[in-house]
Amino acid sequence: MALAIVEPLHIPREEPDVFIPPPNIITTPCDPWPRPYHLEDGLRKVFPYHFTYNTYCKQRWRGREILDIFATEFRDRPQEYYKDAIECGRVVINGQKVSSVHEIVKNGDVISHTLHRHEPPVTAQPIGIVHEDNDMIVINKPAGVPVHPAGRYNYNSVVEIMRAERGHGWNPLPCNRLDRLTSGVMFVGKHSKAAEKLSDQIMARTVKKEYIARVIGDFPEGNVICDQPVMQVSPKLGLNRARASGKDAKTIFKRLAYYPPAAVTNGAEPKGQDQRSEKERQRDSKMEWKGKEGYSIVRCLPLTGRTHQIRVHLQFLGHPISNDPIYCNQRVFGPSLAAGDALSDNDEDIISRLSKMGKSEAAEAMAYHDEMMEEYNKRKAEKMTGELCAVCDTPLYSDPGPQELGIYLHAKRYACQDGNWDYETPLPVWALPPQGMSGPATTTTETDPMALVDEVGELKLDKAKPKSNGTGDSLEQSRPLWVMPG
Repeated sequence: MALAIVEPLHIPREEPDVFIPPPNIITTPCDPWPRPYHLEDGLRKVFPYHFTYNTYCKQRWRGREILDIFATEFRDRPQEYYKDAIECGRVVINGQKVSSVHEIVKNGDVISHTLHRHEPPVTAQPIGIVHEDNDMIVINKPAGVPVHPAGRYNYNSVVEIMRAERGHGWNPLPCNRLDRLTSGVMFVGKHSKAAEKLSDQIMARTVKKEYIARVIGDFPEGNVICDQPVMQVSPKLGLNRARASGKDAKTIFKRLAYYPPAAVTNGAEPKGQDQRSEKERQRDSKMEWKGKEGYSIVRCLPLTGRTHQIRVHLQFLGHPISNDPIYCNQRVFGPSLAAGDALSDNDEDIISRLSKMGKSEAAEAMAYHDEMMEEYNKRKAEKMTGELCAVCDTPLYSDPGPQELGIYLHAKRYACQDGNWDYETPLPVWALPPQGMSGPATTTTETDPMALVDEVGELKLDKAKPKSNGTGDSLEQSRPLWVMPG
């Protein structure tokens, strides 16, 4: 039998898949437990600690230089700090020190920033419990405490304070969000199913919300409806304005009480009340908000949920919240406080002036009408002290003053549209009648604008027909009551 030589078959060998590990990140150097809290002078303070921020590249960061991202997106430190942090390796990409501050950030990159963290103090007032069951905790959030860790706040947040009270392994799940400066009703889920259920109700707008605000001047009586769109002007500064190009927004307002100045009430000017010079009197005569004497307590029903919606709408109506450091700040918005302004193109000037607040000068509400406390609060307002941290050379801030811990805006009541649940808090102290004056100490059905919600929805669909609110008043007459300045 003949033998034949057969060439060996060449079978290409498949290369094995190579595992590409995810980007390296720097983990937090420490997670102190118990949390490093200490209470002092009515404030909850946190001892400084080392911490590492880790974040994936956001879509708007792609293709940008690392220093440009930090300088434009973060307000906590000056650009010089971020430049030094990048060059020294405290800011890294994918766990590796970058070659220069001009390093381009790409999709999928993980940026890490390690620093000696200094948290601002918050009020030592405890988080109140309105209701608790196996699924949900309804709390009364103190003013000045952020809900989630963000920016300069971490352990001084609702989530972390509640975790510190209930155990390291407990995971609170907030269902609604309140601004840091706002107090009032919040829902915290005990498990994901309960949190998702309530969050879906809020997203579907089947939850009625009522806020209480204290505003400058004599707010109009009746049902005042503001439907100016709201636009975010500066995410970095948290600034929003009434703009036609913004998102749809609608709020119903109803005055609960008006309290004139003591001079008007007593028929005479109290001794020592006005010690202004003639020059100061002439200056104040040019400030439109100075002519709005006294203050009003106003019930606010937001039908949409835009950021700062109530604050922006009250500013637009000419009655901003009287201690609002942004929307009632003459140094930022000028003598008119932007009343009725939905068209001006001065946003860049506004941003520039607002960015200076709280650094070299006090971030105060210039229309703050508690005149007897004004000078005291100026001295106590949070600002840079000129001192540096001995560990990291971070500029140090003084403790915040009373008006820095919150504004006169309170989420008083949340109610299910179907009537399955209804939670509310008492009126906050600043909404009660001042000493020597009479006024409502609670809300009543007669002053309740919640019944208007459904009818306002009808009004939006059919503006041609005047509709009654059941009290004889026409909703067509409940449009915004304000006069354009000048």
